[in-house]
Amino acid sequence: MGRMSTALLSQEMQEKRWKLAATGLYSASFAALGLTFSILGPTLPSLAAQTQSSLTDISVLFVARSLGSLVGSVGGGRMFDRFAGNRVVAAVLALMAVCTALVPVIPQLWLLTAVLFLSGVVHGTLNVGGNALLVWVHRKGVAPYMNALHFFFGLGTFVTPILVAQMVRLENGTVWAYGLVAATFLPVAAAALFVRSPTPEKSANAAGQGRVDRWLVAGFFLIFMGYAGASAAHGGWIFSYVTHLKLTDETGAAYLNSAFWGALTIGRLLSIPLAVRFSPKAMLRFDLLGSLLSLGLMVIFPHSLLALGVGSAGLGFFLATIFPYNMSLASRHIPITGQVTGWLSIGSSLGALILPWVVGQLFENVGPEMLLYLDFFNILMTLGVFFWLTRRLERAAI
Repeated sequence: MGRMSTALLSQEMQEKRWKLAATGLYSASFAALGLTFSILGPTLPSLAAQTQSSLTDISVLFVARSLGSLVGSVGGGRMFDRFAGNRVVAAVLALMAVCTALVPVIPQLWLLTAVLFLSGVVHGTLNVGGNALLVWVHRKGVAPYMNALHFFFGLGTFVTPILVAQMVRLENGTVWAYGLVAATFLPVAAAALFVRSPTPEKSANAAGQGRVDRWLVAGFFLIFMGYAGASAAHGGWIFSYVTHLKLTDETGAAYLNSAFWGALTIGRLLSIPLAVRFSPKAMLRFDLLGSLLSLGLMVIFPHSLLALGVGSAGLGFFLATIFPYNMSLASRHIPITGQVTGWLSIGSSLGALILPWVVGQLFENVGPEMLLYLDFFNILMTLGVFFWLTRRLERAAI
């Protein structure tokens, strides 16, 4: 009996260590992913000059990256269902390092667009994988770990604009910024080869649990779409917004951009203990209402640097946990297979594709204020979807 108890205790300790190592791996992967996600916005003017393009033309990079993410979300989910997940993570991290390093040295817009598309494919694949793998590691207890995962993504997005603000003062500063970000992927990719992959979750049909409610999937899909559109549009265009209106210089704009991502990071950090005390449904309601109020402040005072700073920080804070709480809520009502996670990530990809592109088309032709108006309407619609979804979930529980 003593030997059996010791063996069970040893096995339990090994399982805890594995869970800690896997969670650390996915968190580091998302931190690196955050670095490359937020670097496009503050370097957009530099990339426009590099390719001799206008801001309207260069906005195609958002479309290319989001289209790639869409492709990665579709194919990536199936890859993680079929192959050892951590081996896939290692491969896509190495490919992301190559794509990131190439961005600041390509002078042709069409070739840069192709590289951003490939970068998006990798982003979508890793986004699907990180979320699905973490659910498979922690199962029903995933909520606080999911918030922690997205905290590290937010940490990466916060650091990049500060890095760019310092690098723009140097010769070839954009090249140095992208090179440093690319280098962060390599040690994480190497570490992924030494951590055991979790076992995939089976689909509802395979487990004999009946069919997935497609309307629920659609509701979660649309919330992901609204969240991603708001964060990608504001994070990608607020730098150009304040510099175009001459409200501050490039360094000040980079710090304002960083305030948005920094508040997002703080929001995710604070949400880790809150995930244990409050339901995902309650927190989603709080986040969406707070995001709407923050955007309302900026819509009312679109030329006030103070209002833009407070509003951007508020928007980042409230957007911070929409993705992890929406994923946690979804995991309670639908099976989170790689394929289902892929479909949900398609919503994020579409949001990050459509809204930044629309802003880019209207930015110079109609006015930069369209950034704020479109984001406000987007969150308002997302809030409406959330109330519809919660009513459907209540009816399903009866």
